[in-house]
Amino acid sequence: MENDPFDLGSDTPPPAPAQPGSISSAARAAMDARRAGPMLDGLNEEQRAAVMADDGPLLLLAGAGTGKTRALTTRIAHKIVTGQAWPSQILAVTFTNKAAREMKERISSLVGETVEGMGWLGTFHSISVRILRRHAELVDLRPDFTILDTDDQIRLLKQIIQAENIDEKRWPARQMAGLVDRWKNRGWTPDDVPDSEAGFFANGLGGKIYTQYQQRLKILNAADFGDLLLECLRLFRENDAVLVEYQQKFKHILVDEYQDTNAVQYLWLRLLAQARNNICCVGDDDQSIYGWRGAEVDNILRFERDFTGAQVIRLERNYRSTGHILGAASGLIQANEGRLGKTLWTDQTEGEKVTVRGVWDGDEEARLTGDDIEAHQRAGRLLNEIAILVRASFQMREFEDRFISLGVPYRVIGGPRFYERAEIRDANAYFRLIAQADDDLAFERICNKPRRGLGNVALQTLHDAARRQSTSLYRAAMQLVETDELKPAARRSLNGFIQSVERWRGLVTSMTHTELAELVLDESGYTAMWQADKSPEAPGKLENLKELVRSMDEFDSMGAYLEHISLVMDTQTQENDDKVSLMTLHAAKGLEFDTVFLPGWEEGLFPHQRSLDESGTKGLEEERRLAYVGLTRARQRATISFTGNRRTHGQWNSAIPSRFIDELPNDHVEVGDTEHVGNGFASQSRFANDFATSSYNSPGWQRAQANRNRFSPSDPPVVQARAEPVVSNMVDSPYARGERIFHQKFGYGRIEAIEGNKLTVGFEKAGRKKVLDAYVEKH
Repeated sequence: MENDPFDLGSDTPPPAPAQPGSISSAARAAMDARRAGPMLDGLNEEQRAAVMADDGPLLLLAGAGTGKTRALTTRIAHKIVTGQAWPSQILAVTFTNKAAREMKERISSLVGETVEGMGWLGTFHSISVRILRRHAELVDLRPDFTILDTDDQIRLLKQIIQAENIDEKRWPARQMAGLVDRWKNRGWTPDDVPDSEAGFFANGLGGKIYTQYQQRLKILNAADFGDLLLECLRLFRENDAVLVEYQQKFKHILVDEYQDTNAVQYLWLRLLAQARNNICCVGDDDQSIYGWRGAEVDNILRFERDFTGAQVIRLERNYRSTGHILGAASGLIQANEGRLGKTLWTDQTEGEKVTVRGVWDGDEEARLTGDDIEAHQRAGRLLNEIAILVRASFQMREFEDRFISLGVPYRVIGGPRFYERAEIRDANAYFRLIAQADDDLAFERICNKPRRGLGNVALQTLHDAARRQSTSLYRAAMQLVETDELKPAARRSLNGFIQSVERWRGLVTSMTHTELAELVLDESGYTAMWQADKSPEAPGKLENLKELVRSMDEFDSMGAYLEHISLVMDTQTQENDDKVSLMTLHAAKGLEFDTVFLPGWEEGLFPHQRSLDESGTKGLEEERRLAYVGLTRARQRATISFTGNRRTHGQWNSAIPSRFIDELPNDHVEVGDTEHVGNGFASQSRFANDFATSSYNSPGWQRAQANRNRFSPSDPPVVQARAEPVVSNMVDSPYARGERIFHQKFGYGRIEAIEGNKLTVGFEKAGRKKVLDAYVEKH
């Protein structure tokens, strides 16, 4: 149909006003109103206000589960149906292709027409690509430019780093790629990077490498993912005519998940919106959880300052969760100072209170969670309505093992299962080679991880030798290093690797298997490889490796552990749609379940110590928003758990309940049954009688003590076997052994040993710690 207003790819302007003799403007408006009426049915008062709001800047502050997608898509459909704009005059931006598809489907349903080809509804990057290909020559590219993936980006940077004679082992290309991505997210070209930022790489050469990298991209007629927005921003800034073209083209700009925008996305939107000022942003400052990848919560917080005369409509009626879950989540998030403020409410019943329970350790946490899930199954509840949301991926291992032993089907959302992760497979390949040297698959996987200079030519030579000799790669390698078939450097490297493996194999009987595993990961350079990696994923991989070594302590030998892994990997193929979902809190954004388990609410784990160390108060507030997101995933039931102890490298470390537990309102929380934690848990200190007089005497701590009288202090468990500390009298100390002190973080305790200005203290809540005397007070 010619000039069809529902052809969303059309750039044809709207028809001229009605001429005499044709249908009147008033009549047309009445028809449009009748057609638009049904789409408003079922909207609540705030959603309706969001749809009908006048032109101008509009912020829809939409809490979790308040129907923000419905409000946004209905506003778009309403603009189209009432003739306020043609589809081609609407720019609608979101973050994922999945969200863009969902928006298109909803708009089609509302409009009553198929809206295939709505070219300006998509992700930031897909829309930027479309613009750049139309104007490529203005940013020194050709329209057919290539978009590099991460591997290509790292290879190109590595070439530049090597050409500059920079030690690539000390300054890996992956680290530089992370910096480039960060700078582009901030909207910085090479000329914009401050010296302080450039100094993060290769003693100040980061800026020079960034410059050469960008120049190289132009020669290759290529752009990386970060360039798609950065070059589009440059296009608008340097070409007024192009900017004006798009400013005039888009009568309405609508943005989903505005709280997740980074600096370059923010600047891109500001430029496009500054002419007409018709921008509608939907977001929730309380759900801004991606600061680690460049998102700026300040973008949504300053919306009213950025856009003069902005209207703010709060969507606060929640359609997802019960009253107690909302009350707990709202009480928690109120501790954040950097927020616009809103109060979620529901007309659902109060439902079950949020359960908080303390357990002895991570294994007990997984066991009890598994028991609860089996109880839900017996009650006829579906497994796919149950989720476990962890702060760090290493926590998944204990739950996976428990589910496997129970036969409970599960899926890992947002990543592979624990034993399928690349770093875990690499580590297990080392252990397999030690247990069985003829394991070719293990040898092939790790002989050059980390890189040892064994390239494709060396490996092909090794394969040829193994075939000639009808032997394994390892046996062939032992003979090959005695010949001159390999280049000297490769021969030395391969010989060094073989000698290391032989030495490790010789230590099997003289070390525990966990000690040997830790030694192998250290001496092989595998741990150091990830320590040197500055990518955002590296800390998580290191945590996973620590958890792997910790998990081996549950087995009698390396062989028993490897047999367990083989059985685990063999159970991964059964198809079953009804599965428990296991994921990180970050991966849970946008999802919802009837029942949610939130394990590991402990200081240092959640809030994560790295966030506190790197970002201070800002990091703490983002961690609290992450806790809020976790709670608001639950429709009917939420269980928070914390452990008294976490084992790391075979040793017990005392854990302290998260401060977030303290911040949950009493009215919406109940303490779960904690007698399963075992005798003596109370005597470890957090449930001790005089605990109530400490500075930790908050509502959360009081709840943690609720069942302390159930415990018998007669048989305290041994948390970790340690020799008694040596008492040194060489330096005078104002403190004496046996004296009671107070520490701001660990609370009350008694001094067990004095070594200079270092005190070994048996804390009533945190176990035995070494602290500096400057940070304690006599009590």
